[in-house]
Amino acid sequence: MAKWGQGDPRWIVEEREDGTNVNNWHWTERDATSWSKGRLRELLVGITVENEAGRCEISELKQVEGEASCSSRKGKLIFFYEWNIKLGWKGIIRESGAKHKGLIEIPSLSEENEVDDTEVNVSKKKGDGDILKDLMKTAGTAKVREALGDYLKALKTEFTLGMILPTKAMAAQELTVKRKLSENTLQIQASSPVALGVRIPTVALHMTELFDTAIEQLYRIFTVKDLVQKFSKSPAVLEAEKGGKFQI
Repeated sequence: MAKWGQGDPRWIVEEREDGTNVNNWHWTERDATSWSKGRLRELLVGITVENEAGRCEISELKQVEGEASCSSRKGKLIFFYEWNIKLGWKGIIRESGAKHKGLIEIPSLSEENEVDDTEVNVSKKKGDGDILKDLMKTAGTAKVREALGDYLKALKTEFTLGMILPTKAMAAQELTVKRKLSENTLQIQASSPVALGVRIPTVALHMTELFDTAIEQLYRIFTVKDLVQKFSKSPAVLEAEKGGKFQI
């Protein structure tokens, strides 16, 4: 018997608090049967198709037999599902108002076939109304296969949440990504200009002087020596020559 801490590292499980299924090495399985029945009912019942001739609707899930499960081993997910489904549909012809009913059978929905290749059989009770049957065979079948595809997507994503536990490598990779994001943030902050000082609010003032006098009188006040001295109460120096200047 090897001493504690020695031996094959794959069997060392003390790194996890619960000490189980380190690096998703062991086989785990989850039953998806009950969940699948509810999701198939939710996706299939209520599907409607219509054209100028009439309107059809899948009204009930008559039968859903089979099972589904998801397993994980060495970090990989393995899916198993096999279903036999029967649906009831009803329709109405626009011109006559006649109502008809029928069945949709999906004998084998399994991982062995692609959804687009899944067999979908449409039938109708005896009597007229083949125009509604044709509508369900074409547009109805396409919508049924689309809903089955949505079920498989949900099975492989929504239902499997938490089945793959974080490993040591995944944690290291996540830490590296976080560190790079942090470094990029610091670089952006360092390259951004930093505002210095304090912003002080300012107000612009505009002053206007109004002279309550005629233009001619105002001109004489600024050009006649006696008037300049009178209004400024200080000696004035005038240059009378043409184009000259005067100063108060």
